[in-house]
Amino acid sequence: MDATEKLSTKEVGLGWHPSRVLLVLLIFSFFMVFAGWTSGYIVRRDEGNWREFDLPNIFILSTVLVTLSSAVIQWAYGAAKKDEVRRTQIGLGITLLLGVGFLISQWQAWTFLVHQTNTYFGGVDANPSGSFLYVLTGWHAFHIVSGLVFIAVVLVRSLKYQVHSRATVSIGNCVLYWHFLGLLWWYLYLFLLLNH
Repeated sequence: MDATEKLSTKEVGLGWHPSRVLLVLLIFSFFMVFAGWTSGYIVRRDEGNWREFDLPNIFILSTVLVTLSSAVIQWAYGAAKKDEVRRTQIGLGITLLLGVGFLISQWQAWTFLVHQTNTYFGGVDANPSGSFLYVLTGWHAFHIVSGLVFIAVVLVRSLKYQVHSRATVSIGNCVLYWHFLGLLWWYLYLFLLLNH
């Protein structure tokens, strides 16, 4: 048991581990950034010079992949709480694969936007509508990468038998962050669908 897990007995006023409090604050700040950008999207769209284009259908696959990954990581968390270490490892591994699949689908969406709809980020040929789309989806993809690193770290810890029913802080935080990323994607996708 490392120092982080030992801190679990020293919880803050809400009964949360200090790392959970920090994570919740980070999630809140991330959400506020996206809320600001989506508000900016609406304001800029209403100013004119806004080119409409269809969203790539592959975003549907992205949504399915991120939703499945949330279900699988929740399963892994339940397994960790029951000391089913092998199932925990399998669940984290599958979540990693689904997360990579999500990133690949995003790349394919961006490729489609460039080659099929001439939608670019920045430059002479760019329209603000495309730039906003790339910022929203690209910044989310960056957070997915950070989530995959988080999952990989927890997977390595589980391979060392450091994730189990008496040491669930790391996987619990990982699950919370990953669910946030899934909900954030749903928010962005529905926002883009309704405002395109």
